[in-house]
Formats: sequence, C-alpha cells, structure tokens
Amino acid sequence: IDMDIPFRYLTEEEKRIVLYGSDKPLQYSFETRSGNRIRRNGFVQGVKPRIERLYMETTSEMMRTWYGSFMSETPCPTCKGKRLNEQALAVRVGPLNIQELCELPIDQIRNYLSDLTLSPQNAEIARLILKEICERLSFLVNVGLEYLTLARNASTLSGGESQRIRLATQIGSRLTGVLYVLDEPSIGLHQKDNNKLIHALQEMRDLGNTLIVVEHDEETIIAADHVIDIGPGAGVHGGKIIAEGTPDEIMEHKHSLTGQYLSGRKAIAVPEVRREFDKNRTISIQGATGNNLRNVTADIPLGTFCCVTGVSGGGKSTLIIETLYKALMRKLFASRDLPAPHKSIKGLEHIDKVIENRPNRRLAEPPRSNPATYTGAFTPIRDWFTALPEAKARGYLPGRFSFNVKGGRCEACQGDGLIKIEMHFLPDVYVKCDVCHGKRYNRETLEIHRRNIRKKAGFK
Repeated sequence: IDMDIPFRYLTEEEKRIVLYGSDKPLQYSFETRSGNRIRRNGFVQGVKPRIERLYMETTSEMMRTWYGSFMSETPCPTCKGKRLNEQALAVRVGPLNIQELCELPIDQIRNYLSDLTLSPQNAEIARLILKEICERLSFLVNVGLEYLTLARNASTLSGGESQRIRLATQIGSRLTGVLYVLDEPSIGLHQKDNNKLIHALQEMRDLGNTLIVVEHDEETIIAADHVIDIGPGAGVHGGKIIAEGTPDEIMEHKHSLTGQYLSGRKAIAVPEVRREFDKNRTISIQGATGNNLRNVTADIPLGTFCCVTGVSGGGKSTLIIETLYKALMRKLFASRDLPAPHKSIKGLEHIDKVIENRPNRRLAEPPRSNPATYTGAFTPIRDWFTALPEAKARGYLPGRFSFNVKGGRCEACQGDGLIKIEMHFLPDVYVKCDVCHGKRYNRETLEIHRRNIRKKAGFK
C-alpha cells in the first residue's frame, strides 16, 4: 500500500487491511527512522484493533481519554439497539415484547403489568412472577425513580439515582440489623420527590436497621433522629464535632452553622437585581428530541448565570449535556461523540470553548490521579524540582518527578502508592505500598526533596 496515496483512493481490500488488519500473513517492507529498509512476513494489525488494545492496556488516564476519543456509541444496525434477535423479540406479553416493555417508564410498566388480562391458566402461572416484578418496581417508585426506564444505561445515571436504585434493592431484601452508609442520596432529586426518599429511609430504619446519611438537604436533616454537625470550616479549618443531637438541639446551638441556617438565623440573600443580557447573544437549541424531549426549543442567554431546572426525568441533562454540550464539542474540538437528535443549534459563533464539570462524575479511576495532575499544577512543580542544583547535577529531567512514567517512580506500585489486591467475589482492596510507603517515588528521587527543599524551608 503506497503511503502517498490518499486513503479514499485505496481499494476496499486495502482499506480493510488498514482499518481491521489482515487475516493471513502478508509480505511487507518499511523504512526506519535511520533509513534502513526492513522486510517482514506476518500479520498486520489494523488501526481499530490496535486502538482497542492500547485503550484496554494503558494505565495513563490522559492516553485512555485520547484513545477513547476515537470511539463513539451508535445503535447496532441489525437489532437497532434492541440487543435481542428476532426470535426473542417475537415473544410478547400482551401487545408488547420485552424491549418495548423496558423502554416504558417504571410507573407505566407497573400499571401495565397490574392491569394485564390473562387466561386463568396463564394467570396462575404468572401470579408469583408478576407479584415479584410489581413489588420491585414499587420500591423504585417509592424512592422517586418512576421516571426511569429499565432499558436506561447504568453509565448515564447520576450518583444519586444509582444510590437510590441500590436503596430500593435493599428495601426489597428486607434485611434487619444492618448498618447502611449513604453519601448524599438526594443528589439529582427534585424537591417534590424528597418525601419519597425520606419515607424509604425511615422504612429501612423501622425494619431494625441503622442508617448513616451524609447530607446537606434541609428536609433530610430535619427528618433525622440524630444529627452530627462537623466543621466549622473545610480542610484545615474543620475536623471538629461542632454539635450533635436532635434537629431542634442543632438549631439552638449558637456555634453550629448548620443550625443557624436551619433555624433561619442565617439565610442566603435573594438578589434584588438580576443581570441584564444581550438578546442577540444567545444559543438557541431547536427541535431537540433526545430521550424524552418532545421537540424542545430553548434559548440560553450568554454572559449570565443560567439555571436549567425542573422535576427529575424532565430532560435537563439530555438537553444540556447530551445535546448542547456534545454539539459544541463536535463543533469546537472535532469530538466523535454524537449529540442527541435535534434540528439545529444557532449562536455557536459566540462560543470558542466549552468545559464540562459534573460533580457526580468521578475524575478518574486510577488511584494515581490527583488534583495536581488535573489542574495542570504538577507541570511547573516538576519543572521547579528539575531546576534544583542537585537535580541538575544528577541529570534529572522533568519525567524523573512524574509518578506516571518509569525512572523516578516506585516500580513496586508503579507510582500508585497503593497495591491493588484482587478479592474474588468481593471488591478490590488497596493497601499502602510497603516499598515507598505510599510516597510513589523511589529513594533517589526523594533525596532531592530532603536535601534541597526541607533545609531551605527551615525543617529539621
């Protein structure tokens, strides 16, 4: 294959080899950077399997993101995203097959199965099955998730929705004597559904369980039997128990910020004047039909603090994240992610950058990731250490002070500071590296810290 021929002019067979690789050994030659000509006879790895392999093997979050940029999800052309073959989809309960049923909201599925008319024989066969399904669906409705569909991809759920699904599962298990720990289960939940969540928590408590809930929501705090208020500030300014007791006792405590806001002694002031905006500088989303949006058209003013709100499941994330954000990423950064269906978006010429920041999305999976690497602060820090006299004397480059590459990192834990122990049938366990003791670097790299930094800083 001539490297000077544009890809579009290659034959179909040549395109297949480049993209997917060869299915039999081929004779080929290539020239190295030094000018040597090398001849080989073997299988050729295509672009697609190579990217997939590197995506799975890399431990660098940056490279994983880059490889992932070549991938996007599109419905299967054979089953149209239904996942099952024609024989399975031909089986119906009433007028609906299993995929059509799972695409309905949970409350509609429950109503559909409750009103299902069956013959006496089939009704007896399905009685226990339908009872179990309806009970489990009722648990999901009771925690405010009636708007979800059973076909919804788990990766698209918010942190609060995922927690409430697990909560509904635990309610259904009817366990007693268990201590449950929940981290802000009200995230993503509209205020109108708060009572459903609180009722579910109280139901689990009444079964004989203990619930510890980390929460900022006012209604949840007031509904609690016992409150522990930690503060008074964040980070080095916190870490103390300020008050504990019933919600009424917290409200009366003079040093508790939580109590002052609960009692109304402090409040967030409502702005008397709102910022005016130029009506000619807006982004207009037209004809959005993704997920449950029904031909929505919305104008978003620029240069403002614009809040998109509404009940859970109303389509907020679909409109802003799945439609607007992904369309902007394709326009500005040539992203391969396809936005949700829409007719057009006007006003994109007013935008030159877009940044997504979702609190419920974890920054990264590898334990070596930290705020320094994400904010870019780690690059000048490494440069600073590289410029130190002893680092120069040893010939250390910036990579020496990176825990992502070989050289200066601890190879026992590969710069993680932790060793992952795989537990069969249980979640993986991370323990501190017994070589670097969690410091991530080897002894030679850490010597630059002791001799050049600690002395100048006045440490003994």
